[in-house]
Amino acid sequence: MELLFVVLIAAGVGFTLPFLLRGRETYGVALPAGVAAAVSSVVWVGLLWLGFTFDGGWIWVIALAAGILAALVVALRIPRRRHEADRALLTELSGGRA
Repeated sequence: MELLFVVLIAAGVGFTLPFLLRGRETYGVALPAGVAAAVSSVVWVGLLWLGFTFDGGWIWVIALAAGILAALVVALRIPRRRHEADRALLTELSGGRA
């Protein structure tokens, strides 16, 4: 049950990132939420395997922080890389004149 709560909290925070950061037109609004949910759940299960208990505070902090940080990295890196790729494709398609 706690895993479900972690996934929902991480996804909820991930859904807010596109509206707080610039460049959201270069990726879908659900991408940061999906990344946050996936990373948080994997970290949560990994920490359980390492011996953390689900009612301890650190497992919550580490799992949520890892998911939110991963979503933030994705939301910050994709716009720049997308613009670079679009510029390179435009140059290629226009015969090197753009």
